[in-house]
Amino acid sequence: MAAQQVFGLPRLAGRLTADLIIRSPQEMNAIKEYSIDLRGNKVSAIENLGATENQFDCIDLSDNEIVKLEGFPRLPRLKTLLLNNNRIARIGDDLGDAISNLETLVMTGNRLTNLADLDNLSSLPNLTRLSLLDNMVCKKENYRLYTIHRLPKLKLLDFSKVKQKERQAARRQFGVFNREAEEHASKKAKTFIPGEPMPAPAVKAVEPKKPYVGPTAEQLTAIKAAIANATTLEEVARLEKALTSGQMPSDLLGTDLMDES
Repeated sequence: MAAQQVFGLPRLAGRLTADLIIRSPQEMNAIKEYSIDLRGNKVSAIENLGATENQFDCIDLSDNEIVKLEGFPRLPRLKTLLLNNNRIARIGDDLGDAISNLETLVMTGNRLTNLADLDNLSSLPNLTRLSLLDNMVCKKENYRLYTIHRLPKLKLLDFSKVKQKERQAARRQFGVFNREAEEHASKKAKTFIPGEPMPAPAVKAVEPKKPYVGPTAEQLTAIKAAIANATTLEEVARLEKALTSGQMPSDLLGTDLMDES
C-alpha cells in the first residue's frame, strides 16, 4: 500500500495501460527481435498498444486473461505475437489492417473451439508460423487440413512443418482458398433505405437510326439522262456508280424529271 502511495495512483488491475507498457521489461530476444514483456498482468483486453510507438518486433502477452484477439493499432513492425495461456475464444476481423506483417502467432492454451473460429486469421497475409496447441479446436476433424487451407502461406503449424502432401490434401478437401476473392465477396452491399426510390439502372442512350431514303423514280430517270448526256468517261463512271448504289449525286439532288423537250 505504501508503494502505491509513493508512485501516486494505484495500478489498475486487469488493464493494459500506457504506464504499464512504459514500465515493462524490454530486451533483444534469442532470435534478435526487439521484444516487450507484458506477461502475467491479468490483462483482459488488448488496448493502448499505441504507447509502444511501433518500436517492437515481438510483443509477449502470455499468461493474461485476454478473451478476444483484437484492439491493435497499426503496428507494421510487429513480426511475433505471443499469447500463450489466455482465454481467447474469438478472433477479430481487422487484424490484417493493424498487424499486416505478423509472421509468428503463438496461441497455445486458449479457448478456440470451432474451425470457423480460425477464419479471421486469413486476414494476416504474412502469417507463416502458428501454434494452437491445447485449444479445443485442435480436436476437430480435419483441423490441420482446414487451417492449412485457410492460411496458404503457413510453413509451420503447431511446431510441425506443413508438408506439400498436406497442401494437396487441403486443396482436395476444401478447394483453393483465395483471400482477395473472399474479401471482395464479403463487402457489404449498399443499404436500401425504405421510402427512398431504388436508383434506376444506367441505360446508355441509343440514337435511333434514320430511315434510309433512296432516290425517287424521277431522280433515277435524271441519272440515266445525265449518263446519256455525259461528255467524259469519268462522268459516266461516276453516274453509273450512283445508279448502282442508289445514292443521288449532290449536283442532281432536287432534280425531278429531265426536260425531254
